[in-house]
Amino acid sequence: MERVEQNGQTERAEPTGRTNRILIVARMTPEKAQEVAALFEASDRTSLPVALGVTRRELFHYQRDLYFHLVEFEGDAARAMAEARVREDFQRLCADLDPLIAPYDPETWRSPADAMATSFYRWSRD
Repeated sequence: MERVEQNGQTERAEPTGRTNRILIVARMTPEKAQEVAALFEASDRTSLPVALGVTRRELFHYQRDLYFHLVEFEGDAARAMAEARVREDFQRLCADLDPLIAPYDPETWRSPADAMATSFYRWSRD
């Protein structure tokens, strides 16, 4: 079944079993990519991704300093991120990433939620 979402409105509301995903946008110089990847690789070998329901992670850099972090979850991403914030292993990962990744807009950044892109269109062949 095909599904189309636009501006957060679903055209067909039948359940699809689709994963929930977030896209984090930040700044990182390409020279830091391997170090950032190594930190996530180490974290992904722990219980953290399983505990949060993470099913897939992909990191991107674009041009001189843009960083994109796509994360897919089995369940609700907002709930998983709320659970993550109180976990010591997640806090440690964030502290290790702090010197490597900067907010996209430091003047408006208050929390990781300010770094999440908003989906405005989605199509799937489900």
